[in-house]
Amino acid sequence: MRAEIERLVEEIKQSVGLLRRHLDVDKSTARLAELNKLAEDPNLWNDPQKAQKLMQERTSLEDSLSGIGKVEQQLEDDIGMIELGEAEGDTGVVAEAEAALKALKKEVARRELEALLSGEADGFDSYLEVHAGAGGTESQDWAQMLLRMYTRWAETHGFKVEFLEESEGEEAGIKSATIQVSGHNAYGWLKTEAGVHRLVRISPFDSNARRHTSFSSVAVFPVIDDSIKIDIKESDVRTDTMRSGGAGGQHVNKTESAVRLTHIPTGVAVVCQAGRSQHKNRAQAWDMLRARLYQMELKRREEKAAADQAAKTDIGWGHQIRSYVLQPYQMVKDLRTGVQTSDTSGVLDGELDDFMAATLAQRAFGTPGADIEDVD
Repeated sequence: MRAEIERLVEEIKQSVGLLRRHLDVDKSTARLAELNKLAEDPNLWNDPQKAQKLMQERTSLEDSLSGIGKVEQQLEDDIGMIELGEAEGDTGVVAEAEAALKALKKEVARRELEALLSGEADGFDSYLEVHAGAGGTESQDWAQMLLRMYTRWAETHGFKVEFLEESEGEEAGIKSATIQVSGHNAYGWLKTEAGVHRLVRISPFDSNARRHTSFSSVAVFPVIDDSIKIDIKESDVRTDTMRSGGAGGQHVNKTESAVRLTHIPTGVAVVCQAGRSQHKNRAQAWDMLRARLYQMELKRREEKAAADQAAKTDIGWGHQIRSYVLQPYQMVKDLRTGVQTSDTSGVLDGELDDFMAATLAQRAFGTPGADIEDVD
């Protein structure tokens, strides 16, 4: 094999070795066998809280162990294809297998980062909120674009997306929206996206076709289970009910059932309008409120995580974490890590993994943030 391919194979093998050591494969395999046996117990669901925790651990271990196995098998297959192609002088087969190796290296790098998602809430499902900044229709349209971007990212990764609240703009777009993203490590990945996002484009709402800058913010917080106790005094919470709004029946129910809870001591407010009954929306809103307050506690305990997750800054200049420039050139640039791409359509269609991975690596390895210039 060429030196370049040999080096690539060796890098993948080293990464797989690190993954195996991090996971402690023998210990994890034994634990998975134990969990599988416990899962067969017909009395398991007599204690739903315990059962849910057990099944989450089982799913996590299955994913990690099967992932390593798939990588090792793919590496063996690719090496075999290269050796076969070289023996038969088939450069096409060699090139195809080399491309597969490069893709495998990216997959291993992703799994290495995912192995670092060991924060207290990283494995949880996630709530994600989008809020339009000042600027009326422009920002509201941008907020809707962001909502679609995250929905596409989630769907591409096999996560389940549920719309909990959506407040439409007067002319176009949305003022705010909340979705729940369910899947393994959903919060661990999405927490990197919290902050202000800036868009520069020729406005479709400006008859003079001028360039506009718009801002919208993204807030991310984990969906917590019953094993995490968050005590909230009912006297500290104001409850408001209202008619559900939104862009259409496919996301929200338009009846007198929407519920807003405001935690008076902190000012934290949540809204749920997805259910058809006020009772169901109230229960969901309480879960969301507990999750928001839990996330605030996480932020107090984790200073570095707070820098990435903070969502209470002004939605405007000087606070953005990423800029999306569509005119006069195409560029998306992350102002925390410096990662950038000219594939703006891909990013807006949910291709966010490179940005997320870079931010996770920066946090995990303590890489200092350089002075990164924004794009015009």
